Amino acid sequence: MRTTAAAVVMVMLCMKMVQANVKPQRDFDLQRFAGKWYRVGLAYDSPSFVPYRDKVKASMGIITTLPNGNVNLTMWDATPLGCQTQLYQYENATVPGQFTYFSTRHNMVKDITVVDTNYTEYALVLKHKVFNIEYTQVALYGRSPKVRNDVIQKFKAFALSRGLSRESVLTPPPAENCPPADSER
Repeated sequence: MRTTAAAVVMVMLCMKMVQANVKPQRDFDLQRFAGKWYRVGLAYDSPSFVPYRDKVKASMGIITTLPNGNVNLTMWDATPLGCQTQLYQYENATVPGQFTYFSTRHNMVKDITVVDTNYTEYALVLKHKVFNIEYTQVALYGRSPKVRNDVIQKFKAFALSRGLSRESVLTPPPAENCPPADSER
């Protein structure tokens, strides 16, 4: 039993060190990053998320830069209740490509890092926070609802390298009429 407990503690410590070593996109350019993105991949292993995995659809968001370096993210998600809009306010951290935001769902501040992007096609984003448990989510964003297979493979490899299981990695189908055509800016 002690050996198992020690192994679990060692794995958790290694994971924390791996998370701490995640760096944002080199020379991150917020102006180039702004605009329309589709969340075409999601890796999340929260037990409370498991029942919803098969219901997830690709969502769309628009990142708007603010004069102070912060950003607003407006997201449209297809839910059983219809197309829902949510506004997230990301505060710029001291390192370009890193942000924080207050999660009303978890009632805490979370860290967001734009790990890799070519600005015109895809972006890999890591959300991470340690609270009662370690919270890790990896998202793949595309400028269009479909991205190249090698980009999807890069996303999957990154998610697995963060300790997420293969079963937690999703590439959901596109949502229909979400957002409604008249909602996009």
